[in-house]
Amino acid sequence: MKRDLSRLLKPRSIAVIGGGAWCASIIRAAQGIGFDGEIFPVHPSGKQIAGKAAIRRLEDWPGPIDAAFIGINRVATIEAVQALSQLDAGGAVCFASGFSEAKAEDAGGDLLQDQLIKAAGDMPVLGPNCYGFVNAADRVAIWPDQHGMEPVESGVAILTQSSNIAINLTMQQRALPIAYMITCGNMAQTSQAEIALELLEDTRVTAIGLHIEGFADLRGWEALAQKAHQCGVPLIALKSGTSEQAQQAALSHTASLAGSDAGAQAFLDRLGIARVHGLPEFLETLKLVHCVGALGSNRISSISCSGGEASLIADAAKARGLTFPALSEPQKNHLRAALGPMVALANPLDYHTYIWRDAPAMAKAWAGMTGEDIAMTLSIVDYPTSQIGDWACATQAALEVRAMTGAPFAVVSTLPELMPKSVAQELMQGGVVPMVGLNEALVAVAAAAAAASRTPTAEPVLLPRKTAAYSLVSEAEAKAALAGCGLVVPVNSQAGSSEAIAEKAQGLTAPLALKGTGLGHKSEHGAVRLNLAPDQVLAAAQNMDVEGYLVEEMVTGGVAELLIGVIQDPAHGFVLTLAAGGVTTELLQDSTSLLIPSERAQVKQALNRLRCAPILAGYRGQPGADTESILDAIDAIQAYVLANADTVGEVEVNPLICTPTRAVAVDALIRKGDP
Repeated sequence: MKRDLSRLLKPRSIAVIGGGAWCASIIRAAQGIGFDGEIFPVHPSGKQIAGKAAIRRLEDWPGPIDAAFIGINRVATIEAVQALSQLDAGGAVCFASGFSEAKAEDAGGDLLQDQLIKAAGDMPVLGPNCYGFVNAADRVAIWPDQHGMEPVESGVAILTQSSNIAINLTMQQRALPIAYMITCGNMAQTSQAEIALELLEDTRVTAIGLHIEGFADLRGWEALAQKAHQCGVPLIALKSGTSEQAQQAALSHTASLAGSDAGAQAFLDRLGIARVHGLPEFLETLKLVHCVGALGSNRISSISCSGGEASLIADAAKARGLTFPALSEPQKNHLRAALGPMVALANPLDYHTYIWRDAPAMAKAWAGMTGEDIAMTLSIVDYPTSQIGDWACATQAALEVRAMTGAPFAVVSTLPELMPKSVAQELMQGGVVPMVGLNEALVAVAAAAAAASRTPTAEPVLLPRKTAAYSLVSEAEAKAALAGCGLVVPVNSQAGSSEAIAEKAQGLTAPLALKGTGLGHKSEHGAVRLNLAPDQVLAAAQNMDVEGYLVEEMVTGGVAELLIGVIQDPAHGFVLTLAAGGVTTELLQDSTSLLIPSERAQVKQALNRLRCAPILAGYRGQPGADTESILDAIDAIQAYVLANADTVGEVEVNPLICTPTRAVAVDALIRKGDP
């Protein structure tokens, strides 16, 4: 159900329920940002709060109540929410804590949260355990503390569960216009994705920043990503926290490779949402996409008056996957005319200081570093802490370049403290991105390029299931089940005694592999023997202390070994991990993850991201693997998971031996449980 959040986020009347300093702060915050609607305190004593006489009951208010801040204890909060719902209020901010976030300390927290949701009915509720929001575009604040936001005509929206992080972000001095700062708290009823969907209806919102602690409603996030893509509004994520894996890492390589964050990253990739990993980078990325939108590519150019800075950005950009295209002949001709013969022409460009303080000449030179194949041009300028006027030429030159060319252009300080807020604001007004910190700027450029290159996957992700009591099935059973879905496996036989397995080996073609059954990591228990002749199987089996045996024909002519694994992540669905395989899987740590279902083209792109991809393609004249056979194997594993989603907890093929003509699963693991 999609709730109507418009009255809550753009209210004309606000009830402040409670007493004391918190509620007085709400009134002052609303007045401070210029709210010109009705705001009234509610307290049973009818006392004065922040110069306003309180009404004793919500029912005493003669008009509609668009929004309410509830600053009372958790039990009384439920009663207030029910009263507001019955009065057809537009929504409420629940400040109280002690609900589901406190269930570890108070078993009644979950029950109270259920009661809160029931009391709200269809009325939207932010929280509980949240600070509310500031809507600077409409000059509204339902916020019980200080904040640093000012009225704006347009800007970015930021959503976070953390009220403290929200406070800090409002105090940023980076000239980022923030239209909305919204805290979500526990998201008992109204989710982050639902709020963001509402914000997409506001054309003044240029981008949405999402500080995400966890994904609850996966379908809601999928809907948000699709709508944002249609609206052309970039989504930037700062994802923190981890999600527990349902499996024990001790039993599979997949679990240790996938880790707690792989599902989150795979989900964000699938949604087409660019991700950053720190608050400064988060703000700089939002600032960049606010000014120029998502970038068309990862191709950039750089200008500085120092060879040291040119080297610094070249090295830093490489680590971020950004490239510096070589200068074209027209660019070189343009730069020679602007800079003369004494400057070596390259990208990054060290233009020296011959034209410093000549703003028109600087603009002419800098304009030569823009172009149709350049997604962003970065001019490195560190402003002094005094006598900023000497650097006014750099500001003017940047503004002239943007006006002349219309190309995305940024002025970047290598250190955050060397970009004065006044300069940043002047640059912003002229459409130039003022970027604070070289590393943060490059992270932002890479994220903005990623945001443009990704289209949300239309097919819904396979949702996780509640499955209990996982148990390991035998290797032979696992191989048979996967073979039934199209996976190629070696010819094999199994038996419970050494004599029986030796007899069955006589019907197979050498070389043979003998494995003990009933173990997770067979090689660590000495339960694998390779390159055996049929008459060597009996002695090898008698030296293994295992429950049973599996003998199979070995696969020869392998080009590479891969791991293909699936693990059910209770937060994100079924994580499909592709990795360099064999006994060195965890040592190499060469892996990438997607979510099921993934299309064949997506899987192929993921394979090409592996460091071992050149070996699969045929390295230095060596034969390559049959890519289509590898993709067939992955399709078969996905088909098995899709058909058994209610019971499967994990699937792993390691190794998948890849030859020039086929891909064969020589080891397989499945864990299943009861729905």
